Amino acid sequence: MLKLVLTGVWICAVSLGSVYFSIQHASAPVETDAEAQRRASREYVQGEPVTVPVITDGAVQGYFLTKLSFSVDKAKVKHIEVPLKEAVTNALFDILVGQKLINIADTTNFDLTHFKTVIREGLNKQLHDEVIYEVLVEQLEYLTKADVARIANSANEKPRRPVPIVDKNGVSAKDRIPAGAIAESTQ
Repeated sequence: MLKLVLTGVWICAVSLGSVYFSIQHASAPVETDAEAQRRASREYVQGEPVTVPVITDGAVQGYFLTKLSFSVDKAKVKHIEVPLKEAVTNALFDILVGQKLINIADTTNFDLTHFKTVIREGLNKQLHDEVIYEVLVEQLEYLTKADVARIANSANEKPRRPVPIVDKNGVSAKDRIPAGAIAESTQ
């Protein structure tokens, strides 16, 4: 019995000692002063959903739905002349409509890194300063006019009344099930 107790004490001592030394010698990731200053000077701004029409041959062919967020300089964003939301919307229209950055006919060549770089550079150009550090894409979708019409029509439909199921004798399924059976099966 004494041997069993001493073995248990030995195991506890070794376990506690190993945990103590591993905590003492573990090192947290070293963050340089430059890294700490960079993190302190930036903040993330969540963007608004923006719908941009795709115009081809003088007619609207569909719509881009996009939601972007940004890593911005805290000090510089407070001093910009145009609010960030309006500047982003304006830049997205200029870039997506004016530059035809995304080719709807061939989406296999879409380069997300290039897209984010062009958006960042375009925004910084419009803001006349290096305000935006990083662009984060939360949503980027394309809906054709047919998709929009289908969604609008389904939202405008009146709810349909349930159709009772009747067997060949004219008795509905509701009438065939005893009332007590429903109450018993739900309990």
